[in-house]
Amino acid sequence: MEESVKHIRIADYSYELPDERIAKFPLAERDSSKLLLYKHGQVSEDVFRNLPQHLPAGALMIFNNTKVIQARLHFRKEATGGPKSTSALIEIFLLEPACPNDYQVMFTQTERCSWYCLVGNLKRWKEDTPVLKTTVEMGGKTVTLTAQRGPLHGTSHRIDFKWDGGVSWAELLEAVGEIPIPPYLNRASQESDKTTYQTVYSKIKGSVAAPTAGLHFTDRVLKDLDAHGIDREELTLHVGAGTFRPVKSEEISGHEMHTEFIAVKRSTIEKLIGHGGETIAVGTTSVRTIESLYYIGVYLSTHPDATEEEMHVNQWTPYETSPAMTSVQALRYILDYLDRHHLDVLKTSTQIIIAPGYKYHIVKMMVTNFHQPQSTLLLLVSAFVNGDWKTIYRYALAHDFRFLSYGDSSLLIP
Repeated sequence: MEESVKHIRIADYSYELPDERIAKFPLAERDSSKLLLYKHGQVSEDVFRNLPQHLPAGALMIFNNTKVIQARLHFRKEATGGPKSTSALIEIFLLEPACPNDYQVMFTQTERCSWYCLVGNLKRWKEDTPVLKTTVEMGGKTVTLTAQRGPLHGTSHRIDFKWDGGVSWAELLEAVGEIPIPPYLNRASQESDKTTYQTVYSKIKGSVAAPTAGLHFTDRVLKDLDAHGIDREELTLHVGAGTFRPVKSEEISGHEMHTEFIAVKRSTIEKLIGHGGETIAVGTTSVRTIESLYYIGVYLSTHPDATEEEMHVNQWTPYETSPAMTSVQALRYILDYLDRHHLDVLKTSTQIIIAPGYKYHIVKMMVTNFHQPQSTLLLLVSAFVNGDWKTIYRYALAHDFRFLSYGDSSLLIP
């Protein structure tokens, strides 16, 4: 199984996406977006606010409550002398915490922290200027933030930040950072993105990209889900910038999936068991987290005292094993683990790649947007609808659906 999946050619997951079909801004009313319905091979459409009418009463729906941070920082490197030298704008894009490496602890820091970052205009940040500086007015005082370049870490750099003023890192990012809207929008981020690029239920800071299927939900739709008897739970997967990274290799064996931090509450595991190990997932980030739970449970069945790091789900794990375990059995192993270690939250990370050939264990229905050609997210959708993704995308292109992060969405029932 593993080898056949690795030989999937990414060129087979391409389609023509005209620029005018990419939604540059969201609709004024989130839930007025279009909803494509794919039910057992049949395609139709509706308006998103009617989503609850298409779901089975008593089902469990799981949302990703991650909150996008203002992860894009700009520093001006001053000219270093000489008549031809000019100042340079250096962009630092926060990817994941280095020290402290716990997200919650990170945002409470008041003096210093380190992140793994992408650096724009890196060639102008020479060794002779190891420290960059910027200032911001906060609460009537000037706060100075410095950034010092550290060693390479894969394709990113470790950057050490220091600041004065006694403010928290969370407050400082709100003041100096920009919301990192996706690169394919081809525009600068605007004040409105601070609101529109967050889900209405976002809570836990840490993502550098929004879980965009959730952008369509409003309080009205959430109340309607409750009225239709749909059980709701939340989990946290902090979306990494790698979610936008196209597959550059001919076959997916050459693509390294990015690692993402996940946190799932004990109550969510209990709800999943109570619903027979089945759920409706909102967004591909929820899908990746939920399906990772199955493999975490399988691992715990033979390694009952694994550490957070050891529970990490590797990219190819699903294809290297074919466990005979049910989803409920796997979830019970997680519950037992939480009980033994007196934990309320399962914390670990996942690098799972879901591609055609993958067998879904827990997710039975999915709400998701329309994804970029040749992306790992398109592979995930194809695996879910048994290879029938072209039927869905042809319909969407022929019926004026809006694509990508601020675009329309679909409900997929294979």
